[in-house]
Amino acid sequence: MWRRFAHLSQSISRTKLQSLDPTVLKLINTFSSDAGNDGVASSRKPFISFVLGGPGSGKGTQCEKIASIFSFAHLSAGELLREEMSSPSENGELIRNVIKEGKIVPSAITISLIKRAINSATSDKILIDGFPRSEENRIAFEKIIGVEPDLVIFFECPEEEMVKRILGRNLGRIDDNMETIRKRLKVFEDLNMPVVEHYSSKGKVHKITATGTVDEIFERVRQVFASLRPKLCLEH
Repeated sequence: MWRRFAHLSQSISRTKLQSLDPTVLKLINTFSSDAGNDGVASSRKPFISFVLGGPGSGKGTQCEKIASIFSFAHLSAGELLREEMSSPSENGELIRNVIKEGKIVPSAITISLIKRAINSATSDKILIDGFPRSEENRIAFEKIIGVEPDLVIFFECPEEEMVKRILGRNLGRIDDNMETIRKRLKVFEDLNMPVVEHYSSKGKVHKITATGTVDEIFERVRQVFASLRPKLCLEH
């Protein structure tokens, strides 16, 4: 049985696997079968950039501009998971059942979706938006994909500005009231900042001041990618 989990479960201990809910275990088994035994296709060596920032920092908007101007493939972990959930496939049904039961989808599953998207992307320049969300995510990504990111963009934004943007964006939705937003920001601080600090220690992080207009923020982003032009063979 354990050989069937050889790839996706390498970041999950045998003891943890044995204690998993049967639905979650089946989900990992299914994705393990689909994923194959390698990380990113051996014929490709994509340039991978993580894009991180708190809720309301504007990273999604900036990712769209980076992808458009610099010909990156824009992958959102949340979107990939939602797309798989909405599909009529067995995998989609399994993910829906896990979430319906109030359980967390294992990192290995999300990373499997990211790996599949990288391998099917037409560009060898990849933006991964909003992932990893924690040190557990980071470690699992590096083990399963087999590489570290080449670059990490981190959008620094004052908490009050992020709160203001979220409230404005959602027009005061009940599930985005002040208390809920503060909790989301606290979770981000607790889980995401260790990831930023880890890659900062490796010299991979470029911090972007995420205040001002969309165009003003993008000009700061553009300068980072322009400095990488020789490595990326960018035309812009």
